[in-house]
Amino acid sequence: MSRSAGIIHWFRRDLRLADNPAFSAAAQSGLPVLPVYVLDPAAETTGAASRWWLHGSLESLDRALREKGARLILRRGSTIEQLLEIAKQSGAHSIHFTRGYEPVERRQEQELAAACDKAGLAARRYAGAALFEPEAVRTQAGAPFRVFTPFWRACLASPAPAPALAVSARLIAPPDDLASDAVADWDLVPSKPDWAGGLRSTWQPGEAGAATRLKAFLDGPVATYYADRDRPDQVGTSRLSPHLHFGEVSPRQCWHSASIAAAAEPSRERGSASFLRELGWREFSIHLLFHWPHIVDRPFRDDFAAFPWTADKQQAASDLATWQRGRTGYPIVDAGMRELWQTGWMHNRVRMIVASFLCKHLLIPWQEGARWFLDTLVDADLASNQASWQWVAGSGADAAPYFRIFNPILQGQKFDPDGDYVRRYVPELAAVPSAHIHSPWTAPKDVLAAAGVVLGQEYPLPMVDHAVARSRALAAYAAMSD
Repeated sequence: MSRSAGIIHWFRRDLRLADNPAFSAAAQSGLPVLPVYVLDPAAETTGAASRWWLHGSLESLDRALREKGARLILRRGSTIEQLLEIAKQSGAHSIHFTRGYEPVERRQEQELAAACDKAGLAARRYAGAALFEPEAVRTQAGAPFRVFTPFWRACLASPAPAPALAVSARLIAPPDDLASDAVADWDLVPSKPDWAGGLRSTWQPGEAGAATRLKAFLDGPVATYYADRDRPDQVGTSRLSPHLHFGEVSPRQCWHSASIAAAAEPSRERGSASFLRELGWREFSIHLLFHWPHIVDRPFRDDFAAFPWTADKQQAASDLATWQRGRTGYPIVDAGMRELWQTGWMHNRVRMIVASFLCKHLLIPWQEGARWFLDTLVDADLASNQASWQWVAGSGADAAPYFRIFNPILQGQKFDPDGDYVRRYVPELAAVPSAHIHSPWTAPKDVLAAAGVVLGQEYPLPMVDHAVARSRALAAYAAMSD
């Protein structure tokens, strides 16, 4: 292959062929395209659940590429070294890739640009992971936004995202002799024990799975999304978050598909607008992480560095484990934590409830919860995860006031009124009447006996009293403010 005969497309979290500007530019060049994915242990931030998803997504991507006459080249090791080696072996003259916004991703891009310059290669960076690039959305004073509502207003006032790109009909295949790992050899899926049964029954990783889920959402739940998105007992959300995280569908595809659905059916207009606003929160999280990368592990608000989290480390470790196992004694909290463990996902309303419980009922630092979510979520997106945890904790941009402490009983009664969500994930309470499902300790003894529940045995008593925990949290907030 001559020096000008090929282009490497470095797949990152853009694991799709449609509406992929970097990949489309390579495919339309008329030159052979070398699709490459590198698993870099030094740069890896993927948790166990996300690794399972990545396995399926890479398999799906390889199948799609083979249908176009190409294949996915898999390498493990230093990203820069592997890309340069493939360029040398193939004679490729340039490397195309979609930009990232996380600190590790930005550092990789800088290192790649320098290495390509030294090697005489062209490094071509493209947009595609966000609707609006974080440098482009600014206040009138030219500063980054710190509050969501004016940020989203500025986004909506910007030119609309360009139409989504179609997939090239065929690709010119790269040489057959380029070595590639097998994804099965990367041990991304669990085996001993195999805890991924619930994930397999819930999800279809890959671009085709993303398209199916987007269509199903726009054909149904989107019409009432504005009303049902806070109801974990109903199928009211899109569940597109893992597909967006891995780039199996682009935010631009979601934007235009939702807009088209709203235009075709006026009854979907309100729900579509609400859905696009939730995409806006994803954009805002990217914006925050890009401009304030320290939010990965430090509070956005400097004053929260002095917050008096619990000083009893042994008790905190025990409480954290109880929360992780879904044994807090508060059914809506436990249902959420068990849904997470079984499916790799948790309803957004419940995410707020369980996060508030950890930070404010137990006074455990938000970083501990964020770390657990990054390991167990299939949609473990660093920007959204860290920004959301800080929002709940009160330390983030545009955060909920710290003194807003979710009452898990009232939250359950409001958003899971019949207890269907709790019964699904806390089956030991399945026979408890709806009137007591969110506070079983208040049920008469004969009611519990009829339901086959002995508190402290089949199901735990509350690990902390809500009123006591609320008072303690408010005192901690007051101490920080002094």
